[in-house]
Amino acid sequence: MAAAASLHARSFARFFLTSLGERFLREFYRAFVEDPAAVTVVARDPAGGLVGVVVGTVVPDQFFRRMLCRQLGPLMVASLLAGFRHPRAVVRLLRGLGYRGGVPIRARGALLSSICVDPVVEASGVGRRLLEAWWSAVQARGVTDAYLTTDAEGNNRVNRFYQRAGWNLLGSYRVAGGRRMNCYGISAPPG
Repeated sequence: MAAAASLHARSFARFFLTSLGERFLREFYRAFVEDPAAVTVVARDPAGGLVGVVVGTVVPDQFFRRMLCRQLGPLMVASLLAGFRHPRAVVRLLRGLGYRGGVPIRARGALLSSICVDPVVEASGVGRRLLEAWWSAVQARGVTDAYLTTDAEGNNRVNRFYQRAGWNLLGSYRVAGGRRMNCYGISAPPG
């Protein structure tokens, strides 16, 4: 979990989850590794070092509920520490406690929660391979649809990445605080 947390922090230096600290990120990734409904795929360099990770779940509402039940203590400690460092993050963190993977757009299936690639190997295709492996693993579980959300503004490279990988823009919406999000989906071909 420490390697995934460190990779996330390097990949998303200015993002909300990173502002909560590596202790919080370790618990976040631990939840995916330990949950039976989670789908986790990693990429390693030739020496075995972690260079990419993608996590998600085939049952978003149940996953986040179980995560809170199983890891409430460690998540609270990590959140309190983060709150002392970044007091403005507390409101957003409290809103996050109610998150169950829902979006105000018609999206269904598995939820891709996070994908990160070491900035050193970012242009090597690792991200695309991770995304494809995650989608294949989701389909192997009998799930034929998936969705994800990402920032709509100031995030053109990431939005193009998902579109080139075959994910379709389902719509955009605003979250509390006015931040605009894009929701992408993908479906397995019928039959």
